[in-house]
Amino acid sequence: MPYDPEVADRVRETLADRDNVREVKMFGGLAFMVDERMVVCVSGGGSDLLVRVSPESDAKHLKRAGAVRAEMGKGRSMGEGWITVDKKALAKAKDLDYWIQAAMSFHAEGSGKKKKRK
Repeated sequence: MPYDPEVADRVRETLADRDNVREVKMFGGLAFMVDERMVVCVSGGGSDLLVRVSPESDAKHLKRAGAVRAEMGKGRSMGEGWITVDKKALAKAKDLDYWIQAAMSFHAEGSGKKKKRK
């Protein structure tokens, strides 16, 4: 099943005022990249949003309704900082805004950048 275009449109609108945003097909869905780093991905299953947050704030974010640790395949965790949010938990604009802000906070830390080799 393709990603949900309604959720993608809502993410697109929320990130519209940011510079250096582009969309990339990734993880079977549509990823939103800021400065060439993924912040969120509307999942290909059509019902979820994959969010990249700070591993240190991971436990706090997992307490929110509809949030679970992201998996690649059955039972293979993507690790701390990778959270899947059920579409039902994104019904209100403030809920989607929460997740995008959490992802953008991690992005602002500069974390997730590839380190240059010497």
